[in-house]
Amino acid sequence: MAGFYSAIEKSAGLLDVTASRDVVRPILAAFEEELAQAVIAFRVATNAKHEGDFDARFTLPKEVDPYAVALSKGLMEKPDHPIGSLLEDIQQLCPIDSYGIDFGVTSGFKKIWVYFPAGEHETLARLTGLPSLPASLAENMDFFTRYGLADKVDVIGIDYRSRTMNAYLRAPAECYEKDTVLAMHRDIGLPSPSEEMFAFCEKAFGIYTTHNWDSTEIERISYGVKTENPMAYFARLGTKIEHFVKSVPYGVDEPKMVYAAVTSSGEEYYKLQSYYRWRPVSRLNAAYIAARDTVHEG
Repeated sequence: MAGFYSAIEKSAGLLDVTASRDVVRPILAAFEEELAQAVIAFRVATNAKHEGDFDARFTLPKEVDPYAVALSKGLMEKPDHPIGSLLEDIQQLCPIDSYGIDFGVTSGFKKIWVYFPAGEHETLARLTGLPSLPASLAENMDFFTRYGLADKVDVIGIDYRSRTMNAYLRAPAECYEKDTVLAMHRDIGLPSPSEEMFAFCEKAFGIYTTHNWDSTEIERISYGVKTENPMAYFARLGTKIEHFVKSVPYGVDEPKMVYAAVTSSGEEYYKLQSYYRWRPVSRLNAAYIAARDTVHEG
């Protein structure tokens, strides 16, 4: 726990962000027994919304209910909102392989990730039967089916702070081609991506969509790439984030995740994820590792 906290402080400092001990320590203490076996990552984003904060995340075994722990330890208050029931609804419907949590070093507990067992993908048809799920998933089922995205859901992300959720989807190869990317954006009313984004999508391995409970539209679509050299994809990321990418001392030779996102407002930005610990000390089974390696973001 002490080593992890020190790494958080040093890594956040590369972005001129000061980690709050009062924010971070209670989160690490709440899950301290699981940290030795966790996959641990740090994430930065290039948009203004994320300035002044720095995200850390780690995985948890399925025996630990992260929502129950977060409530019992005072890391968050139970929301008077359908999102407060979503994890329990998923737990009752779906087999779960593992979880993850995400927190900001100044803003606190944010997200829970639900990983389904490798090779046992969930389908949107099953998930959209949940009463707590945003209506925009069911309302856009024709879109998901048209592009072959409806039958392989690997991960669900639940963002309690922004009250949104993400669906991580396995996609056919053609979904990363320029014409299909453009068609998908047009179909759901998102602006056309830049040429830089099109080039990025050609290397992508997965897609995730973002939904809220206040609209029947898809709020955002994002594409993920795994790389050891994030800078190869960009002309410039901004001085602070370039400094972070080039200077973070952890996981230097390990793969990094990069996500490119386009929002309904037309904003185009990138998220970069570097691993503090890519491979855990291992009591994790092969399914856990496969699910973790496939998608761990957001």
